[in-house]
Amino acid sequence: MRKLVYYVGSSLDGYIAGPGGEWDFYPVGSDLSEYMNTRFPEVVPAHVREAIGLEADPVRYDAVVMGRGTYEPALAAGIASPYSPLRQHVVSTTLDAPDHPDVEVYSGDPLDLVRRLKEEAGADIYLAGGGTLAAALLPEIDEMIVKLYPVVAGDGIRMFDGDFRPTSFTLTGSRTFDNGTTVLNYDRT
Repeated sequence: MRKLVYYVGSSLDGYIAGPGGEWDFYPVGSDLSEYMNTRFPEVVPAHVREAIGLEADPVRYDAVVMGRGTYEPALAAGIASPYSPLRQHVVSTTLDAPDHPDVEVYSGDPLDLVRRLKEEAGADIYLAGGGTLAAALLPEIDEMIVKLYPVVAGDGIRMFDGDFRPTSFTLTGSRTFDNGTTVLNYDRT
């Protein structure tokens, strides 16, 4: 069965972005970029891959689930399919569907969407966030890949923004990079 994988960057205090969606305060070194681009090129937005000459062939995922807040910046920049060639599912009750065959706007229960996707044949499913969607999908998250940046944000968008629901994961791997960022791999216990 396909797995739902929450691949996310976080500050030491658990924020995936600043209060206004800022993420440019995270330090990204060349060794971290090379490692992640080699292992997960499909999670790099299509316009960025094109600019840096990164091949778009999916390595691990063939679908992405994201919230409106994750999708809207691309749409505002005129990019209807930010994670091409993945099938893209945007969970939103307020967003109109863009005119693109690879993008579906889903207004129902995100748990139903993910359970349906897991039953289909295919590769794993990338959960791109944000924190409210991640909290809603916590019962279906099978694995987490957390880029833990050596910075405290103080405020912003939480990695999980929902009800109190302790859920155990087991650390399955870690790697630290030159700038102090650590990539942590977790599987659901």
